[in-house]
Amino acid sequence: MPLFVYVLGLAVFAQGTSEFMASGLVPGIAGDLSVPVGAAAALTSAYAVGMIVGAPAMAVLSARWPRRRALAGFLAAFIVVHVVGAVTTSFPVLFGTRIIAAIVNAGFLAVAMPVAVALAPQGKQARATAVLLAGITLSCVAGVPAGAVLGDLAGWRSAFWAVAALCLPALVLVFRSAPADAASTHEISIRREAGELKAPPVRHAMVLAALVNGATFATFAFLAVIATDVARLPGGAVSGLLAAFGVGAFVGVTMAGRKGDGELKRGLVLALCALPVGWAALAVTGAHPVALFLVTTVQGGLSFGCGSALVARVMHVAPGAPTLGGSFATVALNAGAFLGPVLAGFVTETTGDYRHAVWISAAIALVPLLLVRRRKVRLPG
Repeated sequence: MPLFVYVLGLAVFAQGTSEFMASGLVPGIAGDLSVPVGAAAALTSAYAVGMIVGAPAMAVLSARWPRRRALAGFLAAFIVVHVVGAVTTSFPVLFGTRIIAAIVNAGFLAVAMPVAVALAPQGKQARATAVLLAGITLSCVAGVPAGAVLGDLAGWRSAFWAVAALCLPALVLVFRSAPADAASTHEISIRREAGELKAPPVRHAMVLAALVNGATFATFAFLAVIATDVARLPGGAVSGLLAAFGVGAFVGVTMAGRKGDGELKRGLVLALCALPVGWAALAVTGAHPVALFLVTTVQGGLSFGCGSALVARVMHVAPGAPTLGGSFATVALNAGAFLGPVLAGFVTETTGDYRHAVWISAAIALVPLLLVRRRKVRLPG
């Protein structure tokens, strides 16, 4: 695999750390900026909004930009907004920086994914995509817990500074070794590619991806406060809990990437059946630290394994959308990442019990099974 693919993976790792780290910083942000916990948790949803808007828009905007300029420009903008987020004392400004960061993150991914595939040797394209996805899951294993530790020791702002610093070596390497050619020489028809959304297999896979991710992030956005307020763990334990979720996520993505089509479909069916049961188990046992860690790890694996399989499916069933296909999957996943925490935040602010966020996850995860049973959607296969 070309070295530059791993450079892209490093940048994706830094951006993934930023995307998920807010969940470990919720208590500190809420206290420092004097906002409710639910509002601070909504920073995860803010990032998802930016990804939803940014994925298709940036895919279209950057379609004919030179690759080096596009990658470096998006990465530089990502660094700048994190510096602004680190110094602001205004929650609305912080909220805005999360949206902008997500938009430029979406732009970077829109360029990086086809570049990685194009640079990969014949027959290794899926492996190149897996390197980028591994950057995201590894951010859950290492980056997000490290951000939580920094937030606990030096304040939540230090995590934003760390993400900006982590992006700098990737930016230097992009300037030195990124391909400078334009993205595409063929005529791009946005209308034709958008028409792929009418195909039932594409819509069904996107609906399932949104629901799975909605269930995932309804709980993930509240993991830190569940650990400290429900399980009564010290603040330092939050990083360990996030790392446990990340380990599960990495294993889930890895296993999904190694399965054949038939095995993948069987595994997806089993995981979709297990997800609502697992979330319900977490809601019931979340006050007990050992159970909280164990079930969180399992749910990380199931959730990200399903998500990875559904991303691959969306791109596979939309061959007529080479420019926008990746953005379809991004929009679906982040629609769930937006709606899940918003719904969980509304419920927990009303009831005052953060375990209800996990019950929201269980309810959302049950919807795919109901839709499949009533033949409203079909499982990918």
